[in-house]
Amino acid sequence: MTGIGGPIVYDPRGIVEAQSCPTARRPQALEGLRLAVLDNTKWNANKLLRRSMTQLSEEFRFASVNYYRKESFSRVAAPGVIREIVANNDLVLTAIGD
Repeated sequence: MTGIGGPIVYDPRGIVEAQSCPTARRPQALEGLRLAVLDNTKWNANKLLRRSMTQLSEEFRFASVNYYRKESFSRVAAPGVIREIVANNDLVLTAIGD
């Protein structure tokens, strides 16, 4: 295609409209908090999460460490799993291990 003065160049990035969303406050300390670990079921993510859990648990005394798994790495976590994480935990660790 050509336009006035030469070819028309399309910008594939488009326009993105997004609302600002504040991030959660960071805890001052991890001691005594309840840690949720959300596994996305990818093999390398599982290995990374388990190693991270071990190292964090050696350094900090969590009140509890709760492990959750998504049904599939390509889908969002089920609403029930999200509700349970929110209700029973103070912070969440998740990872992609590709």
